[in-house]
Amino acid sequence: MQGLTLIFTGNGKGKTTSALGLAFRALGHDLPVAIIQFIKGSWKYGELASAKRFDILDFHVLGKGFTWKSDNLDEDIQIARKAWEFAKQTILAGQHKLVILDELTYLITYKMVAEAEILAVIAKKPQDMHLVITGRGATEGLIDCADLVTEMQEIKHPYRNGIKAQKGIEF
Repeated sequence: MQGLTLIFTGNGKGKTTSALGLAFRALGHDLPVAIIQFIKGSWKYGELASAKRFDILDFHVLGKGFTWKSDNLDEDIQIARKAWEFAKQTILAGQHKLVILDELTYLITYKMVAEAEILAVIAKKPQDMHLVITGRGATEGLIDCADLVTEMQEIKHPYRNGIKAQKGIEF
């Protein structure tokens, strides 16, 4: 198996959902999967309940919420760096065939972790590991190192019509 690096980026909805679809596909082939979420907070996400049904799925929510609403950016940076260290160890350990780094792009955007450090780890990932990175604003460095980049473009969104996030769709 030739491991690929995939990026789902852009302002449109569906980045995490696409990554979770790949996780579901990999699990169907008995491939061990790790999902690491960097920004997600304390909401009760449906994927967390589903994750408990798979013994070869490691699911880690390591962020504390949406950092652009933070009242303590220093604490957020510390949490993000600890999460990145965990992700780095997970990747380099090579125990999973698919590792999803959900919302990783924000760690670079908010200068919580240096892009060069992230790119160095991506370059060292095991040859047979697929790596998926999600989040808005993927940098040129991330795009250059990827094998596949998909940009989600918002054309229409129910929030514009006053429809709030719903179970089973957004969370």
